[in-house]
Amino acid sequence: MSSTHEHRRDEWTTDDAKDQYLINRWGRGYFDVSPEGNITVAPLQERGRKISIIDVLEAAREQGLRAPLLIRFQDLLHHRVRALNEAFNKAIADVKYRGNYRGVFPIKVNQLKEVVEEILEAGKTYHYGLEVGSKPEIFAGLSVHTDNESLIICNGYKDENYVRCAMIGRKLGKKVILVAEKLSEVRMIVRVAKEMNVEPMIGLRVRLMTEGAGKWAESGGEHAKFGLSTAEVLAACGIMSQAGMSSAFKLLHFHIGSQVPDILVIKRAVREAARHYAKLRKMGQRIEYMDVGGGLAIDYDGSRSTFHSSMNYSVEEYARDIVHNIADICDDEKVPHPHIVSESGRAIVAHHSVLVVQAFGSIEKTPVTPIDIQAEEHKLIQTLLETRENLTTTNLTESWHDILQVKEESQKMFELGLLNLDVKARVEVLFWEIAERMQTLAASLDPEEAPEDVVQLRSKLADQYICNFSVFQSLLDHWALGSLFPIVPIHRLNERPASESTLVDITCDSEGKVSKFIDLSDVKETLPLHVLQGEQPYYLGIFLTGAYQDIMGDIHNLFGRVNEVHVFLDDDEDCGYYIEETIAGNQIREVLGMTQYDTQGLISKVKAQVDGAIKQDLLKPTEGMRLLADYERGLKDQTYLSF
Repeated sequence: MSSTHEHRRDEWTTDDAKDQYLINRWGRGYFDVSPEGNITVAPLQERGRKISIIDVLEAAREQGLRAPLLIRFQDLLHHRVRALNEAFNKAIADVKYRGNYRGVFPIKVNQLKEVVEEILEAGKTYHYGLEVGSKPEIFAGLSVHTDNESLIICNGYKDENYVRCAMIGRKLGKKVILVAEKLSEVRMIVRVAKEMNVEPMIGLRVRLMTEGAGKWAESGGEHAKFGLSTAEVLAACGIMSQAGMSSAFKLLHFHIGSQVPDILVIKRAVREAARHYAKLRKMGQRIEYMDVGGGLAIDYDGSRSTFHSSMNYSVEEYARDIVHNIADICDDEKVPHPHIVSESGRAIVAHHSVLVVQAFGSIEKTPVTPIDIQAEEHKLIQTLLETRENLTTTNLTESWHDILQVKEESQKMFELGLLNLDVKARVEVLFWEIAERMQTLAASLDPEEAPEDVVQLRSKLADQYICNFSVFQSLLDHWALGSLFPIVPIHRLNERPASESTLVDITCDSEGKVSKFIDLSDVKETLPLHVLQGEQPYYLGIFLTGAYQDIMGDIHNLFGRVNEVHVFLDDDEDCGYYIEETIAGNQIREVLGMTQYDTQGLISKVKAQVDGAIKQDLLKPTEGMRLLADYERGLKDQTYLSF
């Protein structure tokens, strides 16, 4: 072993922290660690300044916003939009592709107005458009869309109101393409278009045989929820022809799922869809656009693999493969190259937001101080003490079996009334203390030599850090789908973390926890964290949360939206940035209003109870009015805990 490695074994550096939390791998040049041990964000990567997240948190606190705090780095949105468009434009130039790239942002991934507007602003140069998938989304999209050279792609099931809104866009000169999901929609579109005297732009979503990969694999393949079979595509062409609207067929669409980790799956799907396009063109259909849907993945765990939380390709490779394979099929079939549309949402918005939460307490298996040994100990405790005294690396398995037997025996004796509480408590304390020692000894062994039972103690011994947030509101995909997100302390990274931990939220639900963490080879069950220091706040950052988490949150236990700040780079500021907007999280009265509890009704009912208590001499009038004022004031507090 080199002297450098020997030195680093004794000391902890920020480079060790980057390795421990895989920051350089999933961070993609956006996230780093300062010499002071604080996480930094470089929204423009090497072309811009770095911002310390802990500094943004302190600036937000000065404006009255505490953690949990969602921080949006808006310049990062601009960078992601440019990176995607430039990747396609470069691929088009390299292949000498005879068509343009016209990307669209699917607003279902993050419908928040400022996010959508920033993306459109960033994409102006590229005529970057929008994808909508519901009635509310088409109404929102039509309003914020201002570039008539960019597209509005309309997916999802539709009714007449949806179609009429899209036709308003066509009347305004916008390129609004209605993608039909079933034959009845084609009939409805041509009928409404005739009634409104407008030329529609129609797309057909073809249901490919190629299946997706990862957690959303079933979005593709012949059993997919959306799309037309080959026979239905031909029937749709017939419907448009009979209506005298053959020229309305402008786009062929497919989608094989979100977060596709394997580029080979994308290649197969693109080639299959391109073959459909080419055959339709040869049949006389004047299709202009080919929409490859979404699926561009994010490397949440940094493993650069086909694991569901990763991807084995880059944005540049994704663009090259799509452009090359469409060109190859079209050249083979001798048909024009279509304009390429993609609906990448996760890859645009995931990186731009960070959720900062405060860990304010821990639940520990082992005691802070050792127990006091009495002269006359119970035989069960004597057995545990003897095991602890004789513990070595060579008898770990036997010792584990011995202490398990004592623990089980103590429980049986307690259930029969043969064991006092103080003895039971001391057995439990000693059990976990010995288990921790065993785990430490096992860690010093070669992994192949360590007993499996003892190795697995790591997760059982993990502390639980209590964090002031709700998994159901802010990290729903982790609870519902097992999705992984990088979680890292945003400060103290120049200190060695000493506690293997899991996270629990403040909801009254046993599922409100995070116990799966990113790793290069698999999934870790614990996360190395620093020991909490008295009243000193300890903050964790949950990264890559910009896709879906903002919108899909659930107000379980009536925990509402968290505080939010929007950050922009600015070289004129000494710190290099400014907070452009602050948005306070939900107040208690707001979330109660979502569940039919009217604020005035609540107050009047409590007032009636206070008046009743005064009449019964349970309260003095002055005290009663003070209590009522406290109740009213409390309704204006935020739903999360205040420290």
